[in-house]
Amino acid sequence: MADTSRVSLDITHVIYDPSSDMSLGLALLTLSPILLMPAYAALALQTRELTIINMWTGQFISEALNLVLKHMIKAERPPDTRLHLSGYGFPSSHSQYMGYFGAFLMCHVYFRHRFASTGCPLLDQLFRCFVYLGLITWVGVVAYSRLHLLYHTPHQVIWGLGIGVSLGIVHYVVTELLPHRRPLSVFGRARAAVLTHSVASWIQVRDGWAIWDDGGRGAEWKAWKVEYNERRTRISQKRDN
Repeated sequence: MADTSRVSLDITHVIYDPSSDMSLGLALLTLSPILLMPAYAALALQTRELTIINMWTGQFISEALNLVLKHMIKAERPPDTRLHLSGYGFPSSHSQYMGYFGAFLMCHVYFRHRFASTGCPLLDQLFRCFVYLGLITWVGVVAYSRLHLLYHTPHQVIWGLGIGVSLGIVHYVVTELLPHRRPLSVFGRARAAVLTHSVASWIQVRDGWAIWDDGGRGAEWKAWKVEYNERRTRISQKRDN
C-alpha cells in the first residue's frame, strides 16, 4: 500500500482567520521573505555585484544558523491545537530572516550607498529617512505577523529579530565596511583576493561601490543616455534623408 502520509511545507503554508482582513493581510506579508530569494538571484545574475552576492550568502548563513539553533534548543511553538504546527519555534526564522535583511541593507545605505541627489539637501535626507522607515516597517510587520497568526511567542520573535539584526550588522562590518575602510587589513586583502580570482573575472564579478557612491547606477545611466541620444540622432538623420 502506498504511503499516504503528508506534511505541510511551513515556509509556504500559512493559516489565518478568514473573517479578518487584517489576518489575511498579515498572512500575505508573512510570505514576503520568500520573494527575497529570487530577488537576490535575479540581482546577482544581472549586476554581478559582490555586495549583493555577499548579502545573499549571509542570508543563507542566517538560515543555516536558525536551523541549527532550532534543533539544539528544541523549543515548542505556541500551544494552539487549531494550527497543528510542526517544527520547533525558537528562534523565529521569519523574524531572523528579516532582521538580517533589514540590518545589512540599512548598514549599506548608511555607510556606503548614496542616492541620486534631488538638488535639495533636505529632500535628500527625507528620502533616506523614508527608506530607513520603510525597511523598519517591513521588518516589524513581518515579525508581528508571526505573533498575530499564532506561529510564535513574543520571546521567539524577539530573539529571532535580535539574532538576525546582530548577524546582519556583524556580517556587513566584517565583509563590507572593514574591507572598504581598511583595504590593507586581512579583511581588505580577502575581498581583493575574491575580486581578482580567475573565476570571479570569468563570471565578471565586480565591486561597484568601491568606485562609485551609488554602485555605478548613475554612470551606467549616463552611458546609456549618451548612446540612446546618438542612436536617435542617427535614426532622425536617416529619416530626413
